[in-house]
Amino acid sequence: MSLEKLKKGKEQSAEYMCSEIEHIIKTFGKRDSGSVGEHKASEYMAEELKKYSDDVKIEDFKVNPDSFYGWIPITISLMLISVVAYFFIPIVSLILLVVALALMLGEFIFYKKIIDKLFKQKTSYNVTAIKKSKGEAKRRIFFNGHPDAACEWTFSYHFGGKAMTWQVLISFVGIVYFAAIIIVALFMQGFGLVIAQSTVLYLGLVSLIFVPLWFSMYWLSNSKIITDGANDNLTGCYMGIAIMKALSDNKVALENTEVGVILSGSEEAGLRGAKAWCGVHKDDYKDVETVIISYDTLHESKFLTVNKKDLNSTLPTDDCLGNLFKQAADNVGAVCNFGVVPIGATDSAAFTQGGFRATGITAMDHVIQNYYHTRKDSYDNLDKECLAATFEVSVEALDLFDNGELKK
Repeated sequence: MSLEKLKKGKEQSAEYMCSEIEHIIKTFGKRDSGSVGEHKASEYMAEELKKYSDDVKIEDFKVNPDSFYGWIPITISLMLISVVAYFFIPIVSLILLVVALALMLGEFIFYKKIIDKLFKQKTSYNVTAIKKSKGEAKRRIFFNGHPDAACEWTFSYHFGGKAMTWQVLISFVGIVYFAAIIIVALFMQGFGLVIAQSTVLYLGLVSLIFVPLWFSMYWLSNSKIITDGANDNLTGCYMGIAIMKALSDNKVALENTEVGVILSGSEEAGLRGAKAWCGVHKDDYKDVETVIISYDTLHESKFLTVNKKDLNSTLPTDDCLGNLFKQAADNVGAVCNFGVVPIGATDSAAFTQGGFRATGITAMDHVIQNYYHTRKDSYDNLDKECLAATFEVSVEALDLFDNGELKK
């Protein structure tokens, strides 16, 4: 069945998204992971989905949201102690550095629950909605977004995204340098207690130039300021909801395709909601071909991207589904490119790791912009043109999927 009527109403759907996003921000307060605001916003969107769906479920899960950034002060403290230890007993310096980096790799690079139990536990929520097919279901597609919002990135807000990028990159360069000189010190002075001298001393003194940057990482994020999360990621939530609404308003029921929405909580706490959803539903939705299109930050049309790799560019997403979305963009004449998530991750990564076929769609410049994870990410900074364009591409992708084009 052609979905031309839906695509022609893309501007109306974009208006609906913007209006609803403004309502949520003004009504439910801050939506940090596991907060009352996140819960109430999820409940509100679930009620909205009930108007357009045959089945809507809200499922709770436990989360320790502060752990995702909580590794930073622990890691930095261990590194600073490691610097002091370098000048007296380099083997202790190495051990401290290894522990510090293990925390960083586990929590940030691979999004594992390394230190979660050290932090307060809260409750977050996932919403799953499904509109059944008119006839026998032969395939199923979910559109995904996350309702929680991020805490503010301090340096990005005050000095711009590029300044923050350099802050992080130079800090990593310093870590690599420091690891190298510890090894040099061990070879030159052994494993015992010894005061650094000569070359070892000079190399250590050079490493001190990185200490102010490492120290500044204590203030990388500000948990006291929660962004409104209009673009990141109410746009992702409402892309799926708007498609469900358009199907209902136009009285369109697909013959053999089920259409659904997943609102995954606590994405900003390390993809915890999507991971929890996969844990609960690992044996569900295996009856027919099921795919998930995960949206995150739909703000800049010229950067509409199918992310072929996620999770710090380490995890391939579903190639066929990504190609289908790109073909949909080509079909409607929209600008869309293939890319990767260079730093960080989206829920697409959690769904992929959970055994589901998923791809991630973003429309943002990965050179950090001033609205990303700052208080400027509010309803007055939405891009209706981007939302309309992404909606049109998404409906075309649904049309292609409904017509069995995924395998092609």
